[in-house]
This record gives sequence, structure tokens and C-alpha cells, in this order.
Amino acid sequence: MEKLNVGIIGYGWVATAHIAAINAGKGAKVTAIYSSRPQNDKELSEKWGSDITSYTDLNAMLADKSIDAVSICSYTYQHKEHTIAAANAGKHIILEKPMALSWEDCVEIEAAVKKAGVKFCMCFECRWSNQFISTKAIIDQGLVGELHYGEIDYLHGIGPWYGQFEWNAKKTGGGSSLLTAGCHALDALLLFMGSDVEEVTSYDTKTKSEIFKPYEYTTTSVTILKFKSGKIAKCAASVDCLQPYYFHTHLFGSQGSILDNKIHSELLKSDKHEWSEMSMKMLDSGDVADHPYQLQFDTFFESIQNGTEMPLTGLKEAIKTHEIIFAADKSAATGKSIRL
Repeated sequence: MEKLNVGIIGYGWVATAHIAAINAGKGAKVTAIYSSRPQNDKELSEKWGSDITSYTDLNAMLADKSIDAVSICSYTYQHKEHTIAAANAGKHIILEKPMALSWEDCVEIEAAVKKAGVKFCMCFECRWSNQFISTKAIIDQGLVGELHYGEIDYLHGIGPWYGQFEWNAKKTGGGSSLLTAGCHALDALLLFMGSDVEEVTSYDTKTKSEIFKPYEYTTTSVTILKFKSGKIAKCAASVDCLQPYYFHTHLFGSQGSILDNKIHSELLKSDKHEWSEMSMKMLDSGDVADHPYQLQFDTFFESIQNGTEMPLTGLKEAIKTHEIIFAADKSAATGKSIRL
């Protein structure tokens, strides 16, 4: 099957990981890059191993009939504009997280994608990690019984040592600690616990560390989720913690528990005094080069070729996760629980 042609919108740090994953896969290749900064086509082609045409005019790139899909890696405040333009041009869409900086913008994106009838993939790539694929398989096999409580936390100090710090620290860049990064943890909670969230309560705060002073929004939040099924869950998002990166995962079931890459299962007759460790490739880095994009992108390109829906991280999942994120941020801002 012939590879699809992909155009990149926004040539920054995250785009380099997208290009590498797309070109390493079997379903597509990058043939165009839009950047506000002029690029050298020969240098781009030599660097990425595919013939690439660069553009400084997005409309010109989107008018290229040979481009089947785009990967949107631009600033968050540009996501709505770029996604709607791509949808209107009939391009299938990969969109970096978060979807947008407001719930209203997310709804506009959803409407444009549905109207255009194009395929959509949200970069909640953690769902495609070896750790979470393995964890989901263990849960689906019933080895810890039925889940009733879960906590997944995104704990990653994103300070001036990161290139994106300058724009991400702005309200118009990152939005909130939950939206800019903790969205991965909240999305993972929905993967395991279900998406039937009934009520959200959230609180936020900010460190007194001078390192994180440039942030225009609170940098640590904790969100409690109440599900229609009776389950409850907690998601903490901290981008101002001074510690190694940690994607804390703890899931409690009627027959056992999972803690990161460890399990206790009554059905497996586990030792009650120590955890059993499982072999997994852990989510242990905030570097985009370590993100599990390739399997996600390969699956997306297969869905385009086969005319099927994108599993796990399609439009439906993206909208639900963002609905809950914005409800949580509203709860933190108002001091009130928000019913969905």
C-alpha cells in the first residue's frame, strides 16, 4: 500500500519527534513543512530522509493536493485556526495536545472535523505506550477485578531548562498545569476508569520557588472525579515540582492493585507482603523524543487507508477528555464542584 504524504504545521521541538516517528513508520512520509521561519528544502530532506518542500504560507501548503494528512505542532493558541483550516482543506489531522485553550474552541474544532469528514488523531500518545497497553490488558483480563478507585498523576518540573518554557509559562501558551501537561494523566485515568464522569472538583496552588515565577497560571492542581458508576479517581498535575519525572499510576480493584509496573493479584495468589514486578517500558521521560508516537501514528494511517475510526485517541476520546479538563479548571477557579 502506497505511503500517505504528510505535511507538518509548525516546525518546533515537538515537530521533530513527529517527523521522526512518521518517517520511521510504514504508513506515511513527511513531504512538506510549514514554518513561520524560512527553511532550506535540501537541508530538511537530507536531515529527515524524505523529499520535503517547505512553506511559509500555510494556505499554499494546504492547497497541495498531494498532501493527505497534516500533523499540527504549532503553538496551542494557533490550534483552532490551524485545525479548522486543515479540515476545510480536506486533510486528515494529527493534533498535538492540548486540543485548544478553551472548551468553546474545542467544540468548534469538533464541528469542523465532523463537517469535513476527515480522520482525526489527538496526541494523547501515552495511551499507546507499552506501560499503558500492558496495564489495560491486565485490567481487561480481570486480574485485579473491577476497578473502583484510581489515581494517576503527572509530576514533572517544567522550568527554564526546557525550550518551550518561555511561551508555555504564559496563560495563552499553556493555559493551566492540567491542560498543558497533566492532560496526559487525566486522559489515562479515563482509559482505565471509564469516561462516565458525573462531577469534577479541583483545587490548585503555586510554588513559592523563584524558578517557576514566570508562570502566569497556578502550576499544581489536584482533581477529584466522581463517576456515574460510583467509581472515584484523583489526578494531580504539577509542573513546578523539583524532583525526577514521575507518571504515578495506582489502580485499585476488587481482586488486587496495580502500582506503576507492579501488581498484587488475589487471583494470582500474590504474596501479600511484596509487589510482583512486571516487565514494561515505563513512561519515565518528558522529552518528546521518548514519547510513544510511532504506534499511534501507524494506527492512524492504517485507519485512513482502511476507512475505519481511529481507536483510543480519536475525536470522541479527545473531546471527552478536554470537556473534563475544562470542567476541572472551572472548578478550581470558582471553588465549586462542576457537574457534567
